[in-house]
Amino acid sequence: MTRLFRSKRGRWVPAAIAVPTAAAIAAVVVAGCGGGGTSYGGSSSTSSGSKPAAATTATLATGSTGLGKILVGTNGRSLYMFVKDKTPMSTCNGGCASVWTPFTTTGKPKAGAGVDAAKLTTSKRADGKQQVVYAGDPLYFYVSDTKAGDTKGQNLDQFGGEWYVVSPTGKKVEASSSKPASTTTTTTPRY
Repeated sequence: MTRLFRSKRGRWVPAAIAVPTAAAIAAVVVAGCGGGGTSYGGSSSTSSGSKPAAATTATLATGSTGLGKILVGTNGRSLYMFVKDKTPMSTCNGGCASVWTPFTTTGKPKAGAGVDAAKLTTSKRADGKQQVVYAGDPLYFYVSDTKAGDTKGQNLDQFGGEWYVVSPTGKKVEASSSKPASTTTTTTPRY
């Protein structure tokens, strides 16, 4: 039986998603709001298997998930947009950027198959790194997505706004990847 937890927004979330998310948030609280950290998908390297591998020039591609065809970055990992970002300049820094890793590059990003190169740009982050931007939205990886096809960050409300995977057209995908199992049971009264 799948255990469910109620999110801040009143949605039922499977424990497999709620617990890693809570752990990631706790790690951010312990680490504090300082910047630093490694930016994955850019020029930094990492030894962790759960983070995207380093790249000198980012390539944006498309991948198939339970939510349909979406934008993916390094190692086929899902990319997200943050509704709080109203311009190509990221508002996710410090603790936010440790949970929602900016998709960065050291060169001009490349458009893979299914990606509109005209919508692909970069913007300079507060830490000086170049973040990949698609259709005006800075792109991010979610720390709990550990392999291609994971969309555990979909519809989460964290750091003052909601997070969504991005379609190849540059629009947010609002669908949910899974529906939680019902925990309601109906019994017929006995007379």
